[in-house]
Order: sequence, then C-alpha cells, then structure tokens
Amino acid sequence: MATIKATMPGVFYRCPSPGAEPYVAEGGDVSEGQTIALIEVMKTFNEVKAEVSGTVTKFLIADGDEVSIGQDIMEVDGA
Repeated sequence: MATIKATMPGVFYRCPSPGAEPYVAEGGDVSEGQTIALIEVMKTFNEVKAEVSGTVTKFLIADGDEVSIGQDIMEVDGA
C-alpha cells in the first residue's frame, strides 16, 4: 500500500471543473504520472500526479478541503 501526498498547500479538488467527473474514483486504477487531482493555490490550479501505479483504495480528504504540504491525500494498493 502506498500513499500519495500533497506536494503543496492549497485547496484539493478531485475534478477538473465543477460538475465534471473526478479524475479517478475509489476502486479505479491509476498509472504513474497520471493526473489524479488539482490543488488550487492563489487562483492557480496545479495538477497532482500519481507517483505509483495501482488501484485507488481510499481518498483521505474530501473534495474542497484544504491540504498542507506532505499531507496524505490518497491510498493506492498494488504499488
């Protein structure tokens, strides 16, 4: 089991825009380098990329929550 962490502080978003489908859902597969979320910092949206490949087992924070650098945001199994 691996944990993907926030690379910067800001507001965490699972979707590319309001009303859009999330980049990835719990139970979905991710590949290393795939965009999995966005973090907004001062009106700039920064992509969060998967550091490992595997299956998303759990998101550890909710959409729209504030995150800190190094905070765990998602668990990936099979990494």
